[in-house]
Amino acid sequence: MTNILISIVGPTAIGKTALSIKLASHFNTEIISADSRQFYKEMYIGTAVPSAEELSAARHHFIQHKSITENYNVGDFERDAILKIAEIHKSNPMVVMVGGSGLYTKAVTKGLDYFPKVDSKIREELNHQLKTFGLESLQENLKQLDITSYNTIALDNPQRIIRALEICIGTGKPYSSFLTQPEKSRDFRTINIGLDAERSIIYDRINQRVDIMIENGLIDEVESLMEFKEFNALNTVGYKELFSYFSGDCTLDFAISEIKKNTRRFAKRQLTWFRKDKSIKWFNYNTDISIIIKYIEKQVKKNQL
Repeated sequence: MTNILISIVGPTAIGKTALSIKLASHFNTEIISADSRQFYKEMYIGTAVPSAEELSAARHHFIQHKSITENYNVGDFERDAILKIAEIHKSNPMVVMVGGSGLYTKAVTKGLDYFPKVDSKIREELNHQLKTFGLESLQENLKQLDITSYNTIALDNPQRIIRALEICIGTGKPYSSFLTQPEKSRDFRTINIGLDAERSIIYDRINQRVDIMIENGLIDEVESLMEFKEFNALNTVGYKELFSYFSGDCTLDFAISEIKKNTRRFAKRQLTWFRKDKSIKWFNYNTDISIIIKYIEKQVKKNQL
C-alpha cells in the first residue's frame, strides 16, 4: 500500500486540531504538528497548544519539544519531520500532519526552495535599517522590490521581511521568483485538506479564542517571558502586543484589541498562502467528519492504482 500523509491546513482557530484528532483516531495513526510556535515548551497558552485531553486522544509529535533559547528553523523541522513520518509509516501507511504555518507544511510536503547565498553585509544593513527607521520602512522596500511577497509574507515578522529583502537585493531578482522550483521527491503521497469558513465566522472564532486565552492566563504567561522578549520565537502575535503593555507602551485593553486585530490579519495571510495550492481540497469548518473521511478514502484508492 502507498504511504499517505494527510495534511490539514487552514486559518487559525478554524478547528484543525479537532479534525486532526478525529482523523488520527479513525486511521489509528499519529499526528505531526507543523505549527512553528507550538514547538516551544515555554509558550503554551498563546500558541493554542492542544489540551492534555487532546494530546492523550492521539500521539502527537513536535509539540513543545524545544526551548525558545534553542535555534530551530524550518530546515531542521523538514529533516526531523521526514524522519518521523518514515518511522511511523513502517507500521502504518497513514500519517496526519496539521498546522497553520504554511512554510513548514510546504517544507514537508514539497521541500524547501533553494536560495543563492548573498553577502552577509546586506542583512546587517537591513537590521540597522530596522532599528533606525522601523519595520514600516522595510515593508515599503519589499513592496517596491517584490509586490508578490509583500502580499503574501508575514508583514509583522521582521525576520521574514529581512530574509526576502536580502534575496531581492543580493540577487537582483524578486524573492518570490525562487518559490516556483520543482518539488522534492517524497516516499509518500500527500492528501491536502483545507478547512475554511465565511470571514465573519473566522473572525468571531478568533476573537473568542483570544478571550479564552486571556481567561486561561495568557497575561501571566507573557509576563513570565519578559526577559526573553528579544528571542525570535516570541516575536509572535499574542506575545509581542503584551510585551508592549508590560513595557508601558499601551494599555491592557489596547494590547488585547491588537492581539485580535493582528490574529485576524494573520488568518487572512494564511488563507492567501494556502489558496495558492490548487491541490488542497477545501471543506467548510463544520463539515461532518464522515464526508471528509469518504473523500480521503477515495483519494487513497486512486493512489493505489
